[in-house]
Amino acid sequence: MELPQLCPRFERAIDLLSKRWTTLIVYRLLDGPQRFIDIEHSLPNLSGKVLSDRLRELESEGVIQRNVYPEKPVRIEYTLTEKGRALAPLMDDIQQWATCWVELD
Repeated sequence: MELPQLCPRFERAIDLLSKRWTTLIVYRLLDGPQRFIDIEHSLPNLSGKVLSDRLRELESEGVIQRNVYPEKPVRIEYTLTEKGRALAPLMDDIQQWATCWVELD
């Protein structure tokens, strides 16, 4: 029996969102713009290097936008783009599924 082909767009989306910390970063940004340090502190096991890598990747994919404010000191905030905000229903569905089915030890 031949297995059906996966949609290449689905595969790419899963590849992006399944990278460690990526979905949690997006979830944090659903609350609105946040600075690097705020995201880092809200996810205590996440290293600064990995956070930087994930933010860069999400920005290159158009999921988040990096906003630089020319203040002293310079303020940088990350916010979801329209593409990123479109993930909100997915996050809600995962939250509902987890509430019903995921047991905590």
